[in-house]
Amino acid sequence: MHIVFAAGGTAGHIEPALNTADALRRLDSTVSISFIGSERGLESELVPARGYPLITTAAVPFPRRVSADLLRMWPALNSSVRTARDHLRSTQARVVVGFGGYAAVPGYLAAWRQGVPLVIHEANATAGLANKLGARLSSHTASVVPGVLPNSRRMGMPMRRAITSLDRQSARKGARERWGIPSEARVLLVFGGSQGAARLNSALEQALPDLLSAGIFIVHSYGTRNQEPAAQPGYFPVPYIADMAEAYAVADLALTRAGAMTCAELAAVGLPAAYVPLPIGNGEQRFNALPVVSAGGGVLVSDEDLTPEWLRTVIPEILHDEQRLLSMSHAAAEFGDRDADERMARWILSVGEMSGNRGNAAA
Repeated sequence: MHIVFAAGGTAGHIEPALNTADALRRLDSTVSISFIGSERGLESELVPARGYPLITTAAVPFPRRVSADLLRMWPALNSSVRTARDHLRSTQARVVVGFGGYAAVPGYLAAWRQGVPLVIHEANATAGLANKLGARLSSHTASVVPGVLPNSRRMGMPMRRAITSLDRQSARKGARERWGIPSEARVLLVFGGSQGAARLNSALEQALPDLLSAGIFIVHSYGTRNQEPAAQPGYFPVPYIADMAEAYAVADLALTRAGAMTCAELAAVGLPAAYVPLPIGNGEQRFNALPVVSAGGGVLVSDEDLTPEWLRTVIPEILHDEQRLLSMSHAAAEFGDRDADERMARWILSVGEMSGNRGNAAA
């Protein structure tokens, strides 16, 4: 059985696809897997690094409204669909699995034209244009937040095994020793993705002396494109954290944006968070964080309300309230979903088996 994944653009689309592919390999080593994506997106780096072949097509962004741009995009899109179609034919693909992003659209349209079953997974609380299109072409749709796609089944976020198998309490002592942080310290983890988050960085910089004076240790991923802050006792700035599982084990509370993967990982490991949704796009980041916040596993603060004064006041209140921290951690963990990667993989295998049976019957 050959399975093709279609996803691209951002890590939020690519990582859950890769995690599902890894789960498929664990469940059935005879399955072969490939990816279709853009030649310019993060998939060009992330997919080969995980050991999967990537078939690249030209990136064809969709216009957000009906205009002449819609007509101008068709020649380039058709060329990309032909590339995807040829790959489906050459591999005799049994299923195409889509996780969204503009780069996934050629794979979706090629699957539809070839009559290959299409499985769609929507991670965000507001579906993107690519997955809205994919859902119209498929009878197999799933979403992390119920009802985001029509007639979709509830399916959590496929995550890495390093995250879903993490026991924060057991890993804490060793993780803190490696960072040089006392085992009894209260630790705030601040991160905004690989490129950082300027708003978080600026507010933290101004509030830093007061937070350190309050006895709070801070691990800060400031972003690879930003200027390096000066380290000082109790403050650990790094451009990027490769091992997020260890960072989660170190921390008592996170201050972060609210991407779908971030919300899912923090809930899965039971780490409370102050979520600061990115104030652009469709507002999906706020909706990503709302379920875990409503369950008691975090707090929500708007981008404009994230001020140094808010940090000085709210963060110490949470971190120095042991009972509140414990309650928030339990609430987040209860909301978390640790086995979505394997449930997703089993579903894909069942769709592939049905597709194969229909093909055999037709032959």
